[in-house]
Amino acid sequence: MSLPEGKASDLKRIIRDHLVKVNIHDKIRDVLGESRAGLDSQRQLSGEDFMGALQQRGLVDDIMKDLTLNVDNVRDTENLEKTPNQSEHIGVIQAERSSINPKRRYLYLQILGGKAFLEHLQVPNRISAETCSTLTLCINFRNQRFRSKPVLCECEPELQEGFFLEVHQNLTGNENKMADCSTLLSMCDPIHMVLIKTAPSGDTVLTSSHFLDWRSVLSAPGGKTGIAIELLGVGRDCKAPVGVLNVKLELYPPLPDRLSTDVVTTQQSLERQKTAEKDRLFLVYAKQWWREFLGIRPSHQNRLVKIFAQDENGMNRPVCSYVRVLRGGRLLESPRQAARFVSLLAHERVPGVGSGSYHEQWSTAMAFLCRNKGDCEDHATLLCSLLLGFGLDAYVCVGTKGKHTPHVWVMTCGTDGTVTFWESLTAERYLHWPIDPDDPLTPQSKPSHPYQTVGCAFNHRAFLANCQPTDLVRFCAFDLQDESRWKAMSPEALGSVCGPGATASAPPAPLLCAPSLDPIQASNHMELQLRHLLAEHRKRWWRMTWRDAPASPAATRSSRMRLGGLFPTDTRSRASLSSFCTTAQTELLLPASGPISVRRLLVAVVIT
Repeated sequence: MSLPEGKASDLKRIIRDHLVKVNIHDKIRDVLGESRAGLDSQRQLSGEDFMGALQQRGLVDDIMKDLTLNVDNVRDTENLEKTPNQSEHIGVIQAERSSINPKRRYLYLQILGGKAFLEHLQVPNRISAETCSTLTLCINFRNQRFRSKPVLCECEPELQEGFFLEVHQNLTGNENKMADCSTLLSMCDPIHMVLIKTAPSGDTVLTSSHFLDWRSVLSAPGGKTGIAIELLGVGRDCKAPVGVLNVKLELYPPLPDRLSTDVVTTQQSLERQKTAEKDRLFLVYAKQWWREFLGIRPSHQNRLVKIFAQDENGMNRPVCSYVRVLRGGRLLESPRQAARFVSLLAHERVPGVGSGSYHEQWSTAMAFLCRNKGDCEDHATLLCSLLLGFGLDAYVCVGTKGKHTPHVWVMTCGTDGTVTFWESLTAERYLHWPIDPDDPLTPQSKPSHPYQTVGCAFNHRAFLANCQPTDLVRFCAFDLQDESRWKAMSPEALGSVCGPGATASAPPAPLLCAPSLDPIQASNHMELQLRHLLAEHRKRWWRMTWRDAPASPAATRSSRMRLGGLFPTDTRSRASLSSFCTTAQTELLLPASGPISVRRLLVAVVIT
């Protein structure tokens, strides 16, 4: 495999920096002096003898063991320079981070296979992926996302993968400083592991969602440790085990002085106690806030004011923790494009136990993106996070639509007071103009949106409940700063459980990944396929090829007139077709009089 000039220079620089770091020159001088002292005065030291001395002392093995490089898989220049018209298949180009900063510390997460996946105990071993479901493991750690190769669903799935995770504290002044023991111990961000099951039809199912605390490697000898992770189910099966994953953790480069097990255990215990105390205090505050809300008007008991929601692991978390500021970067150019992206994710409700029942389950952003489908709550929270990333004042609204069906959508408030509703399932937008019920004489238009009632609105910093006399959307005013219409929670109380320091209650939001397909190559490939299908279709019907059908503006103009309900009386369109079609075919496609079907019209347009 040949490397580009830029990659080769980076590789040489990494090797040179590593050799300087381990003081290789002094070690070579010591070995050279010892080798010369052990030889006779009449014999000279050869290169083979010197290399044998280096290998005997283990110097070469130690250098290669510490030097870990990750090089991109470089495609041949012929494949990269191949034009779309010459290619027959669309290749998947994966963008991977290749350069390793020698001034950073890395965590190597190695998956050594799975065991005890009893759900797949009866699956035969020797079957293909086309007829059997597959398992895929997705990783998210500190803005780094990875995905394993799909493996067959078995009792002991062959999940053999390795992930190189960068562990660095992104603070001012620490750019070129390698993380030490105390810095690593203070990083409480877990590794989010999501296991997805994919059926042969392409349907995906969320199998497990696990948060791994990796800091046990800080007290392991040599910076290496092995862990057996018990994966639990999701939703109603969150207490039932799914299987076991064998995991190996290793730090590169290893710590000079490892921490004691008591120090790591004490730090983890203190963090759990701190998180539990914050959750307890917020629960006490939420109960008091709810009593005050009911004291305003007794009918508020029937309004959809949702403060907590259960995630895929069965944990009740504040709804504000499901929204994070998520920036799409160059992947999404506008808020409308972000809405279109979210609407393309499939909508599916979580089925419950029994016929016709559904289980309400909110998903974390990582689980939703890995599964590529979810309920309206998942779509709304993701769209709100993206709109916040574009700088809009966005909120998630909880209410009803249609025949009083519970629903969740997104609302943005403009600087000029305009209120826009965003339907996350369809990417449609609606302007809200409130109706004044005290002024029945003024003509007021019917609302264009399908929403009936609204109980509350929230984002990552605010939670507001609707305390207006009516919760009907068409009569509500969305001036969220008006305390007489919207009762807000304390920002300090929300920040204690949904802020950056409350990682246990609020998992980190993942970054969006670039598409794996080249849109230009994909569009050209689709055009080639359509040309081939049209040519085959015309060969079956008229025994003609693509070159046998010259363009006919007259037939095209006639077709457009017929689409508009007009029937031309001139014979130029029929003459254009009759130049290369038989009389029966011309009469079939463009009859002299009477209506024409859309299918026949399309065939005539394709031919001409």
